[in-house]
Amino acid sequence: MKVQINTDKNIEGSARLESYFSGEVEKSLDRFQDKITRVEIHFGDENGEKFSLHDKKCVIEVRPVKLQPITVTEHAESLEKAFSGALAKAKKTLTSTFEKIKEH
Repeated sequence: MKVQINTDKNIEGSARLESYFSGEVEKSLDRFQDKITRVEIHFGDENGEKFSLHDKKCVIEVRPVKLQPITVTEHAESLEKAFSGALAKAKKTLTSTFEKIKEH
């Protein structure tokens, strides 16, 4: 499973940021590792310099093997909270998707 992290012009991407979020994705989605080819994470700050609640956005796109990509989005006041919420949504969606496949 390859993890790719993208940031918009308002968020500074760093090796530490990439390392932390990649590690969290790998830990959280470990049980799906053989069923996923790639995970793309997109971070954005929708208001840039201006302050606003819930202006940090995290979009996670998971590419399962032989299935359509699954995309989830979360808005929060910090990158960490947006990431956390999006990752929980992705995990829940993957769980239900693979359970439905097992039933058939």
